[in-house]
Amino acid sequence: MTANDGKPKYVGSLLISYFKKNQPYNLDIGFTLLEVLTAVLLIGVLSAIIAPSWLGFSNRQRLGQVNDGILSALRTAQTEAKRTKTSYSAEFKIENNIPQFLVYPTNNRPISGWQNLGRNIEIKPKQVLLYTNIESENKAFADKKVRDTQAGSGRITFDYLGALSKINGNDPVTPLIIMVSSPKSGTNQASTLRRCVIIESLIGGMRIEKDDQCK
Repeated sequence: MTANDGKPKYVGSLLISYFKKNQPYNLDIGFTLLEVLTAVLLIGVLSAIIAPSWLGFSNRQRLGQVNDGILSALRTAQTEAKRTKTSYSAEFKIENNIPQFLVYPTNNRPISGWQNLGRNIEIKPKQVLLYTNIESENKAFADKKVRDTQAGSGRITFDYLGALSKINGNDPVTPLIIMVSSPKSGTNQASTLRRCVIIESLIGGMRIEKDDQCK
């Protein structure tokens, strides 16, 4: 037996010892089925808690931006009426289940130019519907209440002073309310989550309200 006969065994022992000491990971490390099921259950519970809150937040943000669009349209019509010294109108309607508006000189109503409310956000059909208490131009229904079971429309006109115009010699009937809401599932009826702009005086004063204050 030569001195080199034991070298292969010796070298093999050294290599095995080296790899055991420098093994990058433990093959036994992992997750048991119970641990995986527990993690899945926790994720499900957290999603059930967070999802409704997030949905409600998103709806409130969307309604707020659409309502800001209503206020902006009304103020634009009022400002232009005073600036041009002629009557201006802001008109609202639902088209393809999306609320839209149009601002124009009252005596020169365009045949096109309607724009979606909430132009800076994406609104899908029936995410937001519009409701009013407007029976006819500058005239509220006798009970003054918003018709919240069906999508609405309305036209509001300001005179050269920025006040609500008389229509055919008749004084305006206020308050005039333009409201937006997320409809109840499968219907056109407004939910309890609401935003609105109220024109409450003949001189054209406006205010924003929400929820049960939009009646």
